[in-house]
Amino acid sequence: MNIELKPYQEKAVEELVSTVKGLLEKEGQKKVCVFQAPTGSGKTIMTAKFIEEIIKELVYENLCFIWVSIGKGDLHLQSKRCLEEIFGGAPRVSLVEEEFTGGRERIVKNEIAVANWEKLRSKDRRTGDWKNVLMKDGDGKNFRDVLVKTKEQRKIILIIDESHIGATAERTNELREEINADVILEMSATPKIQPDPRDMARGMAGFIFIEPAEVINSGMIKKELIINEKIDEIGNNETDSQEIVMEAAYQKRKELKKLFEAEKSIVNPLTLVQIPTAEAGEDKIKAVKEFLTRKGITEKNRKLAIWTADEKSAALGPKKEWVKDLDNEIEFLIFKQAIDTGWDCPRAHILVKFRESHSETFEIQTVGRILRMPEQKHYASEPLNIGYIYTNVQSIIVKKEEYNPNIIKHLPAKRVAAYKPTNIISYYKSRADYGDITSSFTPVFEEVSCKYFGLKGDHIFPSQNIEKLEQTGMILDIKEYQQDIITDAKIDAKVFDEIEGKIDADAFARLTIAGNDLQALFEQVIKNNLGSFKNIKRSVPKVKTAIYSWFRKYLGAKDWPEEAILVQMIFLHNGNRRQFERVLADAIEKYKTIRGQEIKKKIEESEQWYEFEIAPKSFYNKHADEKIDSKKYVYDPCYLNVDRYTPEKQFEKFLNENFGKIVWWWKNGENKKDYFGIKYEYPEGVIHTFYPDYLVQLTDGRIGVFEVKEAGDRDGKTYTKAKNEKLQEYIKEQNNQGKNFFGGIVLEKNGRWKINQKEKYNWAKCERNDWSDWEDLKF
Repeated sequence: MNIELKPYQEKAVEELVSTVKGLLEKEGQKKVCVFQAPTGSGKTIMTAKFIEEIIKELVYENLCFIWVSIGKGDLHLQSKRCLEEIFGGAPRVSLVEEEFTGGRERIVKNEIAVANWEKLRSKDRRTGDWKNVLMKDGDGKNFRDVLVKTKEQRKIILIIDESHIGATAERTNELREEINADVILEMSATPKIQPDPRDMARGMAGFIFIEPAEVINSGMIKKELIINEKIDEIGNNETDSQEIVMEAAYQKRKELKKLFEAEKSIVNPLTLVQIPTAEAGEDKIKAVKEFLTRKGITEKNRKLAIWTADEKSAALGPKKEWVKDLDNEIEFLIFKQAIDTGWDCPRAHILVKFRESHSETFEIQTVGRILRMPEQKHYASEPLNIGYIYTNVQSIIVKKEEYNPNIIKHLPAKRVAAYKPTNIISYYKSRADYGDITSSFTPVFEEVSCKYFGLKGDHIFPSQNIEKLEQTGMILDIKEYQQDIITDAKIDAKVFDEIEGKIDADAFARLTIAGNDLQALFEQVIKNNLGSFKNIKRSVPKVKTAIYSWFRKYLGAKDWPEEAILVQMIFLHNGNRRQFERVLADAIEKYKTIRGQEIKKKIEESEQWYEFEIAPKSFYNKHADEKIDSKKYVYDPCYLNVDRYTPEKQFEKFLNENFGKIVWWWKNGENKKDYFGIKYEYPEGVIHTFYPDYLVQLTDGRIGVFEVKEAGDRDGKTYTKAKNEKLQEYIKEQNNQGKNFFGGIVLEKNGRWKINQKEKYNWAKCERNDWSDWEDLKF
């Protein structure tokens, strides 16, 4: 299965391989690597790719894997299906409960044996005996015998999926003892056990961490989850809370469907309806079905499905996986608690949660089913990047997320009546640069290589091209290289540079690097020459393709036996390597400009200018935002991010002190169409979005646009200069169209607030007081 990983995923896979390889080299058992990744980041895909990569890199190592899933549901079956889809048949994926009940003696090389944690660890409380036949002593072999036999021949990597559940339980530790793995990989969004720093310092433990912001910015999960949006606009005092909640969800689903259609997307958004597990749940199911029937949504027309422990409706079909299809016809899915663990449906966009008590605690783990983005990207229509929760719980408690971002928003604030439409033109662009080399590098490498070696496009005659290269001192005797390929010989790539040029040919015959180590060295040379392209995982394959393509086209490599190995040996030969590295470095340097043009074109194709208005309503999180007693803020009540830096807080104090001259003021945000942006470039040709810190409507009709800096601004000569000059240009353009804007970079010096409105921003002059006082502007 060809999966293009996100940049953060590629980095994590690389770190996992490197860390686990290091742990395998250490003596001892049960060395732990903790892999902490947010809900929705793709932990299964990353770990599967880790398995593929470590098998490739440790081709001579005898490894196998045991993948243990947690909980009482069918997460292990889902994991097995997912792994099989990714691997496409190799390596082998087996189910412990099906294949290790007495027949097989051991887990074979590179095999992934998938098991359910709860089934394996279960013991009789009274006797302490194993309950599961897989673990019991008996006439046939149990799984514990299989593990012993396996350990005799190969190393075991134990992978614990969602390790936070039961991670400190006594029987969990017993399971670790029974498996006795060489390395234990624990993956979770919220791991209960962290590696001992002393073990990490000694290389006996590892910790791979993914920043939640990277997952959001890559479009894998929604930007935020809002509780009870616009619910106060629905119904009346005579309408019960259950009816209001369902109506709000119904209306929101209709809205989202239209927005997906406008985006030319096939996604049919799904609403999940979670009912109480108590007896009252049956009454709730009946009431929900009656409501939906009035809307033309029934099991009969397959727009409604029910999934509880007791009932699975025909709409789910023989395979409940069908409901996951992006264009599946099911619009509402009623479920009880059973769906929470181990079931992913990226098109699930709305969660309806009926109260089981007067209060309910919401956290990422409990609402994770609506966290994922259906097509692993964010959309131009911002409501599609948000998940929606509707509930009739009287007291909503949102848990502080120590690791996952605090994206559950439950505190509403309304825009004040004093706000009038501004018709401000705003700019937004999607991310286009991942710091990587793409397939467009191939013609660049071809051009630079041909120019360097003087080939002039003469690729019709490979033999003549080989002669030309040999005239430059290159060594290209293919027959000699073929004789050097000895399959059983091996030199560690780590010491190759020390050995190179010192091998006694008579004493050691024709010793060569094994193919696996040769490949590693070839890739390392490429990595060393990538320059400013920091995304190694995405770039190296494209550079390798360019090199192979050039060898095929100009030197006839497609007719060589062991083509890839011969190309790598020629490239790395002591007499050739320096010239090839020079060509590669020159090609990458030339490619920078071309890649920059590609990125600029991609941005220009996706960028948008639109009339911006501050939203009528906004939602906040009590752990990420603080309630401020503020005058004239555009929302009531006023919530501001707790992580604002000191100059911003001081500026807000200044605004409050001058409230008599202000109609409203607003703190801007970043990276969303809900925020106000201006296009600028720095350096020239590199496009960015500038999100000014504050918009302020004054009583005299002017709208101020301000970016707050501190006196010692370290970006004064670079980004700040580019931002301010573009802001002044923007203000001039808008005022020429009848607007009444002013603004600039603002800072506090010697207790007084000053502003810079110069068309040309000179930081040296700024430091010498090239600023205007607010009083001069009649603020």
